[in-house]
Amino acid sequence: MNRAIRVAEVRVIDSEGEQLGILPTPEAFRKAQDLGYDLVEVAPNSQPPVCRIMDYGKYKYELSKKEHQSRRHQKSTQVKEIKLRPRTDKHDLEIKIRQIKGFLAEGNKTKVTVTFRGREMANQTLGRTMMTKVVGELAEAGTIEYAPRMEGRSLIAVVAPKH
Repeated sequence: MNRAIRVAEVRVIDSEGEQLGILPTPEAFRKAQDLGYDLVEVAPNSQPPVCRIMDYGKYKYELSKKEHQSRRHQKSTQVKEIKLRPRTDKHDLEIKIRQIKGFLAEGNKTKVTVTFRGREMANQTLGRTMMTKVVGELAEAGTIEYAPRMEGRSLIAVVAPKH
């Protein structure tokens, strides 16, 4: 991919990285074509602009391979969500806590939400005691990243896995 260069002279670097000096643009193009490569402008703002003789397709391919390798070694974390109600039963709560511990063991953050509906907003202590119980149970499995607080009609906490 040759970019149209409008400057009369350019500084040219060959495919091995050695400087060829300042050449007229048509001569730089000819040199690149004789070698079977492309003339790629790498520093357009310098005086004179710097161009490199390289195989541009191979360069783009190697960049994409490096990017793919770096993405392969990254561990992506998700934010899982567990929803509760203030009157969730004891056994159901134990199951939800077990699920949260599983999410944390996999390395995922977990958002714990206690949703209040209608008149439950008048008696929020049920939800708060439930949330403190959940947070207490998860103390050894994870760290509280976002302490329990009200957001609208929901009591929300975020738990991150321990490292």
